[in-house]
Amino acid sequence: MSEPQTITAFYEKDHDRLDELFKTFQASKGSDLAKAKEAFKEFKIGLQRHIVWEEELLFPIWEDKTGMVEDGPTPMMRHEHSQIKQLLDAIHHKIEGQNLDTDRDEQALVQLLGSHNRKEERALYPAIDNVISPDECVKIFSDMKNIPEDQYNACCSQH
Repeated sequence: MSEPQTITAFYEKDHDRLDELFKTFQASKGSDLAKAKEAFKEFKIGLQRHIVWEEELLFPIWEDKTGMVEDGPTPMMRHEHSQIKQLLDAIHHKIEGQNLDTDRDEQALVQLLGSHNRKEERALYPAIDNVISPDECVKIFSDMKNIPEDQYNACCSQH
């Protein structure tokens, strides 16, 4: 994992990477199921990891620095993360059962992620960059590498 200079730059890049994986899943599910499943697996694990990074590292430092715990943006982000996880699980369970009728769930996920990511990229990440020191930023990137895989890698044993 290379370390960009800002939280915003890193997390935007990860959003883009995840978006591409999901597009690969969508484009290949009708023609190459193995490729679609692999793309979805990588997407799901990556998105779960992204959420853990935010909830375990970014949100707490934001709340600590600003005092915005219940009245700030992070409670809404956590709520949306819960909705995102539900949609991920719904798609995962259908694919696991060889049911490719996931269009409705996919559409809901794309809409939710689009709105969620815009709020993070336009407001929350830049705000976090403004309240943390360069040393704290380095520590966040270091801590991201040390989160145990079992906290986010709950996917896709055998499809």
